[in-house]
Amino acid sequence: MFRSLRFQIPALFFVGVVVSGLVAAAIAFQLIESYTLSRARADLRREARGITRLYIEQASGSNDPVPAPQLEAATGDRIYYVPPAPGFYLFPGKKSQLRLLPKKAIDFGAVAGGRMVQFELKVPDSGKTWLAVGQRINLGKGRARTPWGALVVAKPKDQLTTRVVPLLGRLGLALLGGLIVSLSLAAYLSRRLTRPVLDLSRVADEVAGGNYAVEVPAVPGGGEIGHLAERFRDMARRLSEAEQLERNFLMSVSHELRTPLTAIRGHVAALREGLVEDADARDLSLDIVAAETERLSRLVGDVLDLAKLDARRFTLHPEEVDMEQLVERAYATFHEEARKRGIDYRSELHAHPVLMTDGDRVLQIITNLLSNAFRWTPDGGRIELGLTQDNGAIAVTVADTGPGIAAAEQERIFRPFWSRDGGGTGLGLAIARELAQALGGRIELDTDVGRGSTFELVLPSGS
Repeated sequence: MFRSLRFQIPALFFVGVVVSGLVAAAIAFQLIESYTLSRARADLRREARGITRLYIEQASGSNDPVPAPQLEAATGDRIYYVPPAPGFYLFPGKKSQLRLLPKKAIDFGAVAGGRMVQFELKVPDSGKTWLAVGQRINLGKGRARTPWGALVVAKPKDQLTTRVVPLLGRLGLALLGGLIVSLSLAAYLSRRLTRPVLDLSRVADEVAGGNYAVEVPAVPGGGEIGHLAERFRDMARRLSEAEQLERNFLMSVSHELRTPLTAIRGHVAALREGLVEDADARDLSLDIVAAETERLSRLVGDVLDLAKLDARRFTLHPEEVDMEQLVERAYATFHEEARKRGIDYRSELHAHPVLMTDGDRVLQIITNLLSNAFRWTPDGGRIELGLTQDNGAIAVTVADTGPGIAAAEQERIFRPFWSRDGGGTGLGLAIARELAQALGGRIELDTDVGRGSTFELVLPSGS
């Protein structure tokens, strides 16, 4: 369970939200505390200036001062008087009820110099820490003004905490709400993400069991999972095609091997048993055996060539090749077949190039293209073999009047062991294209269904 994506995704999402919420709450607490402390000190400075002006006016007049307890009740803060020396009183003979503080409780030198001092005050009778502001008291006018101690206004620091705690409670509720929403969202996303992954896992099990026709479920919304499903669907299709090609190969190769072997076995048995006594008949049997042996050798050679090309272990033997002579040689190979089938067989050689390449492999490519053309061209049709040179490239074309190739099959015909009609080995065009690429060239196809096809071997003149 703990290793499942359906658990890990919500868990990771939840942990991320919790950590983010705690960090945000800590930062918010620090900001709120700093803001509250700043506001409290600003309030204390304002109150200290106002109360100091009030007491200076009252100390300079004849009226009784406002008792300090009344001011403390109105402001919620404590008011202290710091005398400049023992025996000094701000209101001699009058009852101000001001609390007294010793000079050591405050930076009296700074206050005497005219500065407003902010500090924390430890009050013994309350056991609390107070935020305090000290303001100098000047009596008199003009140059006759005399420092007469300091007035201190203090506020309990724990009052600030009581202001922050409700905010923290609200932050906690917001964090809890965020966790609930995030868990719901994580559970939804987990189901949305893991469902197609689990479906793909199920499909993978089916494919691993050999069921390539299994339906890959569509993934709504696309994205990476959708792309993975599409590639998996393509993989299953290709595996199915590969399995079909393998079956076709086994059937084709077994058929191609069985036919000549049957002929060879029959003629050899007849010769061994003395059933063929006539010299001409023996020569004919031997010719058939030789021809079928050559057919077997060609089939095995094609399979080996394709294996070497796929493994990149194919060796080329470059030599100076007269392309005109090579094309004429390939043309002559099929001349007799064209005559027997009434095919209009032509060669149009408009160039005389000589290049460094593997002549045997170029001849093999052209022969395979011609063999394919003769296979699909009906009796009485037309096949043209051409040779041209243009813009540094040499082109050998094989055009036929066969049935043409549908768009869906134009790529498949170059795959090994694939045949449009299920006959043959399906190796000719596959080997031709691989050899062309090994020689630095390519094979191009131009086809029209119902009218024929043109295969063109293009080789660089500098190869």
